[in-house]
Amino acid sequence: MNKSALKKFATEARKELLERVELQARKIGITAESIQKANVESSDAVFIDGRQLSDVERRQRNKLIARINDIGFDQVMEETAYTWFNRFIALRYMEVNDYLPTKVRVLSSTNDDSAEPDMMKEALSLDLELDKEYVYELKMNNKTDELFKYLIKMHCNGLNRYMPFMFETLEDYKEILFPEGLLGTDSFVRQMTNTDVIAESDWQSVEIIGWLYQFYISEEKDEVFANLKKNIKITKDKLPAATQLFTPNWIVRYMVENSLGRIWHDSYPESQLKTEWKYYLDEAEQEKEVINQIEEIRYKNVNPEEITFLDPCCGSGHILVYAFDVFYDMYLEKGYMENEIPQLILEKNLFGIDVDDRAVQLASFALMMKAREKSRRVFRNAIHPNICAVQESNWLTIEMIANISGNNIQVKEQLHLLGETFIDAKEYGSIIRIGPLNNKILEQRFSEYKLEQVDLIDMIHKKIIEEKLPLLLKQAKFLSQSYDVVCTNPPYMGQGGMNSNLSNYVKENFSDSKSDLYAVFMEVCLNLSKQDGYVSMINIPSWMFLSSFEKLRINLLSNTLIINLLHLGRGIFGADFGTTAFVLRKSIIENYLGSYKRLFESQSIVDSLERKEKRFFNEPTFVNNQKKFMHINGSPITYWAKDIDLKNFTENPKLGDLSEPKQGLATADNNRFLRFWHEVSINNIGFSFGNSEDALKSKLKWFPYNKGGAFRKWYGNNDYVVNWENDGFEIKNFKDSNGKIRSRPQNLQYFFNKSLTWSKVTIGGFSVRFIPEGFIFDVAGCSIFFENDSENNMYYNLGLLNSKVAKRILGFLSPTVNYEVGHISSIPIKKDNDIELELIKIVKSCLDISKSDWDSKETSWEFERHPLLEFSSIALNIAFRSWEEYTLSQFNQLKFNEEELNRLFINIYGLQDELDSEIDVKDVTIHKANSDQDIKSFISYAIGCSFGRYSLDEKGLIYAGGEFDASRYQTFPADEDNILPILPGAYFEDDIVTRFVDFVRVTYSEETLEENLDFIADAIGRKANETSREALRRYFLNDFYKDHVQVYKKRPIYWLFTSGKEKAFNCLIYMHRYDKTTLSRIRTDYLHEVQIRMDAEKKDLLTIIEGDYTAKEISNAKKELKSLDKKIDELRAYDELLHHMADMQIEIDLDDGVKVNYEKFKGLVAKI
Repeated sequence: MNKSALKKFATEARKELLERVELQARKIGITAESIQKANVESSDAVFIDGRQLSDVERRQRNKLIARINDIGFDQVMEETAYTWFNRFIALRYMEVNDYLPTKVRVLSSTNDDSAEPDMMKEALSLDLELDKEYVYELKMNNKTDELFKYLIKMHCNGLNRYMPFMFETLEDYKEILFPEGLLGTDSFVRQMTNTDVIAESDWQSVEIIGWLYQFYISEEKDEVFANLKKNIKITKDKLPAATQLFTPNWIVRYMVENSLGRIWHDSYPESQLKTEWKYYLDEAEQEKEVINQIEEIRYKNVNPEEITFLDPCCGSGHILVYAFDVFYDMYLEKGYMENEIPQLILEKNLFGIDVDDRAVQLASFALMMKAREKSRRVFRNAIHPNICAVQESNWLTIEMIANISGNNIQVKEQLHLLGETFIDAKEYGSIIRIGPLNNKILEQRFSEYKLEQVDLIDMIHKKIIEEKLPLLLKQAKFLSQSYDVVCTNPPYMGQGGMNSNLSNYVKENFSDSKSDLYAVFMEVCLNLSKQDGYVSMINIPSWMFLSSFEKLRINLLSNTLIINLLHLGRGIFGADFGTTAFVLRKSIIENYLGSYKRLFESQSIVDSLERKEKRFFNEPTFVNNQKKFMHINGSPITYWAKDIDLKNFTENPKLGDLSEPKQGLATADNNRFLRFWHEVSINNIGFSFGNSEDALKSKLKWFPYNKGGAFRKWYGNNDYVVNWENDGFEIKNFKDSNGKIRSRPQNLQYFFNKSLTWSKVTIGGFSVRFIPEGFIFDVAGCSIFFENDSENNMYYNLGLLNSKVAKRILGFLSPTVNYEVGHISSIPIKKDNDIELELIKIVKSCLDISKSDWDSKETSWEFERHPLLEFSSIALNIAFRSWEEYTLSQFNQLKFNEEELNRLFINIYGLQDELDSEIDVKDVTIHKANSDQDIKSFISYAIGCSFGRYSLDEKGLIYAGGEFDASRYQTFPADEDNILPILPGAYFEDDIVTRFVDFVRVTYSEETLEENLDFIADAIGRKANETSREALRRYFLNDFYKDHVQVYKKRPIYWLFTSGKEKAFNCLIYMHRYDKTTLSRIRTDYLHEVQIRMDAEKKDLLTIIEGDYTAKEISNAKKELKSLDKKIDELRAYDELLHHMADMQIEIDLDDGVKVNYEKFKGLVAKI
């Protein structure tokens, strides 16, 4: 089945149908903006724009207007479009499988050479109640479209008696909006019947119905989630599109076979059906006492007619369809007649509920097709599948209740309760809690009411009641029953997506699971299941681990049995957040052992369905007692935990008992309050303050800020500063328009203290770093604080937290990418005093190595000098080799240290049988030498020296704001005017290539200059036949700024002024040395000089073109002139803009950061 083709077809069909039904509405005077008043000529003649409507059409139009007044034009158009889509795919499915009662194809032909549907040729002989004279007239007058429309409508009318849920009568308002022009070459009907688009074999599987439904609503779903980003909540009419997901076939089989199939196997252990259930998991081997308890609750000699199976979020019926197959085999095994089984299944066994009317149509149809597949007699009987779309009771007025109940007080009370229960029911679907409703009394009274005579005034109410009350009674009955199996793929929606009605409802009724709708359905499904019945679901595994679901977990672990569970990882629904499928039993048995399978290698990897299915058969099964999960803080579903792990949790103190893990500052607007440290003036940053009092007295604005960051162990990720001027006054008083404080300054007493930190959310893995004094910490850069006299304790825990042991422990506490303070606080701390000092010594070595690595980069505020200058040599290649040897030594030492720490901690925690000490090189988070990266960083350092950011005479950062002192740059003077031109040729003495060559000459020697330049050129990717200086010029023109922007995380400190894509003029400036005269100097000292030179070049080229030169020379000159003219034009436009902005005398404030200041020069600078 080509899913891509199905998606393309379904999404395009939706667009086409919406256009066509809106066109039909327009023809009868109805648009989104207005409804035209009909011209009534007589009692039986109505005209719209000169077109007479028949009596049936008049009634249909009136119903259409009433529906629009009820739910709105757009929703009615959507409703009509999907109804016709459903009908057409139903007709296509039936004709391909030869299920149509007429036995004639209605949309295609059995003759491949014929474009006309067979029913058009055989119209007069169709077994339908047709107006044959009308058919004959249409055929004679070649009114093909009218004939197609009439015959389709009559087929739908004929099918109404078999499937009224799909094919309503001609009185239905959707008939008047029949989409015309469907026999056109490009219509969706033609696409649907084109076997090159959708193969006929695809239509032989009822699964196609579900896929088409999911794809039909996919664009609507995308729109819903785009609106969520704009804080537009999901309304009840958009709920189905937002939450429908088609469950893969093998997952459906797993859920049904291990719930419904288990009932049968329990009841008939010798049954041969289990051999056909490919995904059935045998129960784990149990202790004798447990076996006895299982025997007490086992289903025994069950009659298949007595087993009830509910899908409370049935969608298009995929789960119910497979359950039908399993039931069918059960009946066969018990000797039932084949022809009577389908009706028994549909009427006694299967039940479905959904909020989406269109999905219920398709689910009912799919089951009827399944029944027809098994028995030709299905259409002889009036079979109504037990599937309902939840309806609202908003229409049920007090007056109607009085009319129905008459003088019966009990009926009146029950109707009031029914009405209150289903107010706005589309908001809630099957999570609605049913009160003590007496359906029997209501059904009996309704039967009586239908026979009663009413006056003309009450007749309108009576029609509404007779149409709508049975639907309310049906859904009330379904939701008040208990079922042997409740099996579903529930909707997924967090609190952030819920509208206020739904949010409040789940908070009031499902406090343990309120965080997400899928978890609410876990409670709902258990409530709907019988005692000792089964619940089988697929959902997101966050309920297994997150603290927000802890109460739900404790309830499940205490009151149900996890029979088996598949931890599926990512990939079941594409690039999802991971899934899990499981089977619960509503029973309590102490020491029951459940079965668990992990079908993924890594949380972050998106696997294919096929790969996961293979793992289902090949991966080992974990067996565990669910009660043991409660020994771990938060009771996570840690099915893979061994006894030694549980012992470590129960017998040792927790990290939270020995330290203070804390969450930090939430600014509520990081763009406003945070900067990369390199953006602001270094003179306005307060480093190494030990407490808030000293920081306040300093009157500085910016302070180091720990914000988490990427996977890195031991030391680093020190990139940010935060505005904590005047003890954070601005942040503490940051309010919204209503005066409410937006920020969350918390744990202020820990600010500026040394700590250990981790990133709250990280895909790369958990890692911990040492933070020295002087930092404020963020909500995402959580930190652990220790008493002043327990520094050794801090180093010990730094080692533990970066070990494999901690990784294993955190796998139990939070096997996601999210590490909360509660998770870290719960890590058990076990020590061996004999080796504690040895451990600490190794940790300090790791810390020193990592800090040295971090500070070797110019993005560290403790960077001193480029490492290639630390190795005394006159040859750059020799210096690089020395650097390469040094970094490799450091890397290997750190790897050795970490493996030694792993070995020691594994022994301390007794995990020798579970873990080894080796680590992957990718998990060693320092850098090894790399000629490309290191030479580019050397070039960057040279530019920094040229601008005066660094000096060859002093270590560290020399200038980043404040007064510039040129005397600090003796060996290699800083550029005087802060402008380094980057041009195709060497037009200026301080051209960037010239400056860089001078830098290499000064730092190494004149003798080895060319050798060193060649080494640099080769490292940055010199092209064939290119000199070293040409390679450098090309790099500066094309790639230097890209690299700089990347290294400085889109907040560059050197700004590229460029004339445009022709690159006629380019220059770099250092933002910290910018002043309001810089633009004027760029223009007068550089740009105008380039213009003068290009004008001279143009004259030289014209001389060649107009002179006595060879044809080749003239041709080449013309090509050059064409290119030069583009550059001259570009410079002219650039000069005009530069002149305008130079006259504005623009000033920048470094505190505003790069983003704000860079924007002031829009049009002059390169885009970031």
